[in-house]
Amino acid sequence: MSVAGGKRLSPRRRARRLALQALYQWIMSDNDPAEIARQLREDASGQIDWDYFDRLFPAIPEGKNELQQQLDPVMDSRRLDPVEQAVLWLGAFELARQPDIPYRVVINESVELAKVFGATDGYKYVNAVLDKLAQRLRGQEAAAG
Repeated sequence: MSVAGGKRLSPRRRARRLALQALYQWIMSDNDPAEIARQLREDASGQIDWDYFDRLFPAIPEGKNELQQQLDPVMDSRRLDPVEQAVLWLGAFELARQPDIPYRVVINESVELAKVFGATDGYKYVNAVLDKLAQRLRGQEAAAG
């Protein structure tokens, strides 16, 4: 099982990482999401929450325009690298469509992905954007937490 910072990765965290990899491949290649998912399933090892992966990918590519419309009001005009873009779509999807996952977990998981796979300090931008988006999408939960 993969280890990050001395901790074993949970099957759900591994599913998020795999979804990020799938999104990155899709952004860079514009290949069919179903084909990307099939290939990743063949190549993946270890315990992965495949049900969760299937909720994330290809749903995020299918809903990217809606996700981007939710993100636009809380973003500045900076140009994002593909990893940051994928992390933001993933975080926005979880905030909007996975209300069973606490907003802080969504933000923390997204920040961790950006730290591990993104550009230096890109995680700070991801954190700021998703925090603002959480206020918009889950204001009561954010106010209580």
